[in-house]
Amino acid sequence: MNNQLPLFLLLSFFIFSCEKVETQSDPIQDEILAIENGLLPPFVEKGDSSLKMNIYDRMEHYNVPGVSIAVVKDGKLLWAKGYGIANTETGDSVTIETIFQAGSISKPIAALGALKLVQEEKMELDENINAYLTGWKVPENKFTETEKVTLKRLLTHTAGMTVHGFPGYSQTDTFPTVTSVLEGKGNTAAIVVDTLPGSIWRYSGGGYTVMEKAVEDVSGKALEVYLAENILAPIGMTHSTYGQPLPETHQSNFSAAYDGDGKLYEGLYHNYPEQAAAGLWTTPSDLAKYYLEIQAIRAGKTDGVLSKEILDQMLTTHQGNWGLGPALREIDGQLLFGHGGKNAGFTNDMMGFADKGDAIIIMTSADNGGNLIGEILRGISVFYELNMRNPAEIELVELPQEELELLAGKYKLNEEIPGIGEYFIRLTVKEDKIFVEDLNNKDDNLLSPISKTEFVDLNTGDRAEFQITRNPVGLLWGGSYQFNKVED
Repeated sequence: MNNQLPLFLLLSFFIFSCEKVETQSDPIQDEILAIENGLLPPFVEKGDSSLKMNIYDRMEHYNVPGVSIAVVKDGKLLWAKGYGIANTETGDSVTIETIFQAGSISKPIAALGALKLVQEEKMELDENINAYLTGWKVPENKFTETEKVTLKRLLTHTAGMTVHGFPGYSQTDTFPTVTSVLEGKGNTAAIVVDTLPGSIWRYSGGGYTVMEKAVEDVSGKALEVYLAENILAPIGMTHSTYGQPLPETHQSNFSAAYDGDGKLYEGLYHNYPEQAAAGLWTTPSDLAKYYLEIQAIRAGKTDGVLSKEILDQMLTTHQGNWGLGPALREIDGQLLFGHGGKNAGFTNDMMGFADKGDAIIIMTSADNGGNLIGEILRGISVFYELNMRNPAEIELVELPQEELELLAGKYKLNEEIPGIGEYFIRLTVKEDKIFVEDLNNKDDNLLSPISKTEFVDLNTGDRAEFQITRNPVGLLWGGSYQFNKVED
């Protein structure tokens, strides 16, 4: 691991691997080339359409060794392509068959398995989940006296269950059972109900681990076996597996995991016994098949992996704009469903329309892949006029230096972060902008003013609003996180 070539050299040796989907004509290749040179930032200044970026430049900028993309258009897989390096130790390049860890994209695919059992009348969405669990049950407490944890609530993140996500296990760690994870005997706390089920939306990978146990208990099969037989194979997802650790049959063509500096994770990647929440290995092309299947059933396909009746329930909006598995939102009167995914060393996103045959899936082998994914999504969305994620048009303003200096200083978050404690950021003036240094994780932002109190980061899309009439001055970050100045 210590004799790796620098990332930029490897990228120059292995520029990309592009494989044809069906028969790609020259116009498709021209479209791909235009998109590769047309990545877009989250904001564009009013009247300026000149800022477009190259995918290889941005991969190097963000320290992202590998990227894989699939585009679904008009009900078919239009193109798929891999970029960069799958493994900097071997020099293997990314192809469209390279599998990546899907992270939380595992959840909506695994949800199909639970919904299959509902369709077969082996489970009910509104039944107490404990009716299906054997050997381990959701611990009863004051919150479950009147409201119960149900499959519907688990799938929509409204069951009141704890544990947001999972860090995974290195190759040398002891690999726990699902029951051990539920009991808090792994590397995360016990999964319990700590608020009234149905009262709030709160993302919970722990809840999906409960669902995993229920599916195994009802089906009588290990989750990876049940999903392979009933979901992955019927959809045609032949390059996908929920096997954890990664089965030998898939060891020949996987991407390694990389941290925010582009350095290889020890042991190449982490393992995840929390399979439903984070355990899927797959490709963008296979996830495109997921979209094509859902879209086909919505359009009337009768022999799909689920019935249209169950699928319509899956795509019904609940609290938090969530369905039974995917996140939901509406654009121009069209329902969009999707999910992001983040494991150690992998960052991914997918989104597509329920009733139009369009979707975009992007997977990266890096902790720092999020902003790059946004730039690619915007480039594809604008090129094909999909309106899934277009840049916001803004108009920058100039503020006097003395007004900017009043905003400088050290700010403290008004609540403590579990596992971190007090959270601080430091703001300084950098030319006509505000430079933000995160004193906890060493991230930074450069904020440009769009009004006297509103600022945006042109690269990341972050927004900040200063409360200049307060004493001390306040800062609302992203509409959610309240900071207050503690030092000038």
